[in-house]
Amino acid sequence: MSNTSNSNSAMIEAIGLSKFYGPFAATQNVSFSVPRGQVAAFLGPNGAGKSTTMKLLTGFLAPSSGSAKIGGMDVAVDRIKAAEILGYLPENGPLYLEMTPSSILRFLGEARGMTSSRLSERLDFVAEKCSLKGVWGKPISKLSKGFRQRVGMAQALLHDPQVLILDEPTSGLDPNQTHDVRELILSLAKTKTILLSTHILSEVKAVCNRVILINDGRIVLDGPVDALEQGGQGMDQRFRKLTGASA
Repeated sequence: MSNTSNSNSAMIEAIGLSKFYGPFAATQNVSFSVPRGQVAAFLGPNGAGKSTTMKLLTGFLAPSSGSAKIGGMDVAVDRIKAAEILGYLPENGPLYLEMTPSSILRFLGEARGMTSSRLSERLDFVAEKCSLKGVWGKPISKLSKGFRQRVGMAQALLHDPQVLILDEPTSGLDPNQTHDVRELILSLAKTKTILLSTHILSEVKAVCNRVILINDGRIVLDGPVDALEQGGQGMDQRFRKLTGASA
């Protein structure tokens, strides 16, 4: 992996990110940074702006105003270079259904310019870490939602990126698979910077050391995970209060 900045640098930066669709604001002046080596949870109710913000950070959407940086690189200016150090698992990520996990991951690795030996090494790694060996040669169209999610995770990890942006990585997984993905994230956290979107508050406590909460397109909380338990409130109760839900 290339070194883009020093050990204390911000690896993910949102700087005044706003996205408007006509009069509707999906995000409004969203700003935060995630330093190297941190696992940050990105929380919010449905429609709060989580997925939009993640798409802005990865360059899949262009902001109406503001900027996004990965490893210090502005994704609007250096998107290809930023993509070299970024792994992105989108919500319900698109997959070529007629391909197999083996063929689609090999195709994506070749598209990234990975050498044959490096690609073979990484294919073995993601097949094991994402528990795909049993369906390695099976058409994706025949796979369950949980297995498709694991293929998505595998593509995000394939090129050994420094930064991971994961949108609902345990969506569709059974409890055993969810446990395995959490363990994988914990192991990856030793060497990577991770922004993790989830609806599962217990998952936040299990794998994250910071929480960023968005509601109606604006950041309403940014702090340590225990900030969601202040004042003797449980995480669910605090979440509901901060997002305007009735008790």
